[in-house]
Amino acid sequence: MKKICWPYFDPEFDNLPERIYGPTCRVCIDNETWEDCTIVKVDSVNKQGLLLEVVQVLTDVNLTITKSYISSDAGWFMDVFHVKDEHGNKLTDQKVINYIQKALSTSTGTPDSAKAYTNNNPTLFSPTNPTDHTTIEMTGTDRPGLFSEISAALADLHCNIVEAHAWSHNARLACVAQISDQSTDHNPHRLATIEDHLITVLRATTALSPCGKEPNNSQQEVKTIGLLGSGDHNYVHQGTMSTNVERRLHQLMLSIRDFDGPNDGPQSSPRTPLGLYSEGEGRKTVVWIESCEEKGYSMVSIECKDRRRLMFDTVCTLTDLQYVIFHASASAQEGYAFQEYFIRHIDGDALCTQSEKERVIKCLEAAIERRVSEGIRLELCADDRIGLLSDITRVLRENGLVVVRADVATQGEKSINAFYVRDISGNEVVDMDFVESMKRELMGSNPIYVQVKNDTRIRPSSPERPSPLSNFGDMLKSQLERLSNNFAKIK
Repeated sequence: MKKICWPYFDPEFDNLPERIYGPTCRVCIDNETWEDCTIVKVDSVNKQGLLLEVVQVLTDVNLTITKSYISSDAGWFMDVFHVKDEHGNKLTDQKVINYIQKALSTSTGTPDSAKAYTNNNPTLFSPTNPTDHTTIEMTGTDRPGLFSEISAALADLHCNIVEAHAWSHNARLACVAQISDQSTDHNPHRLATIEDHLITVLRATTALSPCGKEPNNSQQEVKTIGLLGSGDHNYVHQGTMSTNVERRLHQLMLSIRDFDGPNDGPQSSPRTPLGLYSEGEGRKTVVWIESCEEKGYSMVSIECKDRRRLMFDTVCTLTDLQYVIFHASASAQEGYAFQEYFIRHIDGDALCTQSEKERVIKCLEAAIERRVSEGIRLELCADDRIGLLSDITRVLRENGLVVVRADVATQGEKSINAFYVRDISGNEVVDMDFVESMKRELMGSNPIYVQVKNDTRIRPSSPERPSPLSNFGDMLKSQLERLSNNFAKIK
């Protein structure tokens, strides 16, 4: 028999960069140089997507990046980030500092090291008993009350929503949810039934789309990813891949082209040689692209209102569009952010055509807008049960409130819900009379605790003018009491 010879690879070959350059990743966290912020420095052998991994680690522990400098030419990656915690202070929690050191020092990404902080971030999956949960992805044409209908459909199928995150933008909806199913052992036929039921709900849009055409059913999609097992749950698992939930939501919105807004056409935002201007409160959001011919880069510049996770959203979008970021800088001052990226396509070419530049501009604008939620933020906490989310969202829908963004999680026996809502006419300001009435009545029978944020969008009560939503509290109280009584009888 002829002997088969395999090529020999020195086991030390994988460590060659470290032997030549020293450790493949050096992380320095400096709390001494500046009084008001912490400096995080990262030096590493470069790879595609590494910048996104680093920004994601900082984002996952709720840090705000106030300034950054990035360079990744010649195969080496050097980053400097000025960061603050969620309270606007420098980092003092040694556990967070140790976590950042450990997470950034691993060149294989963040899934293993991110487990310690799942409970600190409501946008990351963190179920209490992960072995029985199935992940479902949904995309479709949005309409008022759609998230409520999805919740009701899952309740009808006796599926408990353990965790869910939904974004609505430009008449499109993307949702990633984890469910537990008490009626079956997650067999393929049961999963197919759930998918069919949800796709029926998503395709139920009978009105014309915002563009004046019939809704494109190819955009309505439901995918069950199956049992997650006992692995890490900060990430959506797809085969052998793991994807951060927020990044997955960006990818889903990109796949249904939410960057082609409902107002595309003669009335869309005016384009100039510099880029695309987005109307908003105060200064405008501006994205433009220029050529840097001597270096072969395209320079992408962004000016917009500053907010948390802004850099994650823009870097995530450029990475998912298959562009490599070679150099970048970002800064924020007086609530306004400026970012600059020097990029090439993954094949090595700069952006050549005007249509390609416009597409990148529109995608970045959409990524910035997706997280700028309209309306007020309602935070609700209640004892978890099947149908709870359906009941809450139905009461909101029946009383003229639309959920435009949702984060739902389960901690122990409690369901923690955060909704951004506005009225069905699109008004972002809600009367204080309504807010106070809702808070009182929701904390009635079978208590649901409510906290209202985004106070700048709440209109003060007026004794001369009754609130148009003044009856909401009474209606909500009676309906929730009825739902609670019915549920008690069933038990």
